[in-house]
Amino acid sequence: MAPRYLLSPQAQEDLRTIGAYYLAEAGARVARDVLLEFTRAFRLLATSPDVGHRREDLTTEPVRFWPVFSYLIVYTSTSQPIGIVRVLHGSRNLDALFERHPPRMT
Repeated sequence: MAPRYLLSPQAQEDLRTIGAYYLAEAGARVARDVLLEFTRAFRLLATSPDVGHRREDLTTEPVRFWPVFSYLIVYTSTSQPIGIVRVLHGSRNLDALFERHPPRMT
């Protein structure tokens, strides 16, 4: 059985945006490879949910963070399947973003 994870609607939108960006900037092969790397990371997190780190400086929500390229996967590790909450570029102002929209699966 493959490791299980769920993508929040916002994480799905994040991945669509990332894929579209790389498709426009670097072509189909690069876009596919980037998205495949995220899928590999999601599977890793599903099998080892505690591998990520907490960021109490950013949020009090029970989420963990895992880096992939210049992005951060924000996920819940407290349930099975794990929940991929967001996939965000590391240059974003996460303090401001999480203040307006706390990182939750809903």
